[in-house]
Amino acid sequence: MNSLGMTSEQHPHQQRLQKMLESCAFKTATSGIMGIGMGGVFGLVMSSIDWSVTEEEIKMTTKQQIKHSAKQMGSRSLAMAKSFALIGAMFSGSECVVESYRGKKDAYNGIAAGCIAGGALAVKGGPRAMLSGCVGFAAFSGFIDYYMRSK
Repeated sequence: MNSLGMTSEQHPHQQRLQKMLESCAFKTATSGIMGIGMGGVFGLVMSSIDWSVTEEEIKMTTKQQIKHSAKQMGSRSLAMAKSFALIGAMFSGSECVVESYRGKKDAYNGIAAGCIAGGALAVKGGPRAMLSGCVGFAAFSGFIDYYMRSK
C-alpha cells in the first residue's frame, strides 16, 4: 500500500479515481459545493427567524408581505451560500496544500489552514484584521480538531 492508500492490485481506473478523489482540487471543489448547500439552508433558517419589521412592511398587504419575505429569504440564503462556499473552499484547499507540503496528517494542518483562510478572508480590513482573522480561525480550527480527536 502506498501513501495514497492504493495497492498495486487495484485496477488502473480505480487508482486514477482514488487519486482524483484525494486531489486538492477535488477536495476544494467538494467543500465549496457543500458550503453552498449548507449556507443556503442556514440562510433560509436564519431569515425565517428574523422578526424585524419596517414601517413599510406593516402597510403592505398579506400577499405583498409574503412576496417581500420570500425575496429577503432568497437573497439572504444566496449571500450565506456564497460565504459558506468561500470559507469551505479556502479552508479545505489550504488544509490540503499544507498537508501535501508537510506530508503529515495532524492537527497542525487545520491550524495552519485556519490561519491562512482567516487571514485571507479579512484581507480587505488590513493587516490587523488579517492577524485577528488568522488567530481566530486557527484557534477555532485547533479547538475543533482537539475536540474531534479526543472523542
